[in-house]
Amino acid sequence: MSVPLWFFVACLAVLGVKFVRPPLWLVVVLLIGGYFLAPLFEPFVK
Repeated sequence: MSVPLWFFVACLAVLGVKFVRPPLWLVVVLLIGGYFLAPLFEPFVK
């Protein structure tokens, strides 16, 4: 069974927020930072 990477990361994020309960500002910073930093890491992932 092949699971898309974005779905796996989304599931981990939902479980992390549910069980760890990080502050909302930290979640927002990670989402925005990941969105803007993703193009820098893309060549290394592929």
